Amino acid sequence: MEFIDVILKRRSIRAYKRKNIPEEILMRIIESARLAPSASNLQPWKFIIIRDNKAKQEIARLAKERMWIADASVIIAGVATNPDYRMGSGQSSSAIDIATAFAHMSLAATDEGLGTCWIGSFDSDGSKRFLGIPEKFLLVGLLTIGYPDEKPGEKDRKRIQEIICYEKWSD
Repeated sequence: MEFIDVILKRRSIRAYKRKNIPEEILMRIIESARLAPSASNLQPWKFIIIRDNKAKQEIARLAKERMWIADASVIIAGVATNPDYRMGSGQSSSAIDIATAFAHMSLAATDEGLGTCWIGSFDSDGSKRFLGIPEKFLLVGLLTIGYPDEKPGEKDRKRIQEIICYEKWSD
């Protein structure tokens, strides 16, 4: 698939077929995260792959009872391992680094015929305890991956003229 076609095809999927993802496909998706850029190339992350059905049910419960999450073949927990690191701008890189890796995984999954959905609403403390994540690390988000059981239509997007300006800010 052409790269632009992957971008155009990607949608947030919230209904999944109960079908396992072959290990070689999953590893290609994880490899795309490994190769993602990160602040100062520190790669300050760890990804927890959750496949066990009971564990997926608990994660779904901790994600505000969104039980469809448990239907995904895999849930990936994105953990920032250097949450105090600040870029030269002063901004924390944790969420940016994990989001970039999740974007890579989402596009790689789309290219493999899979669907994904970024989950940012969950009980952080409860999820960290359940997954055994040390206190000093930050659970940034969850990513569901699986075979889509829905075909969401196109979403409205702003026109390009609404999101760009040249040389300096303009309304």
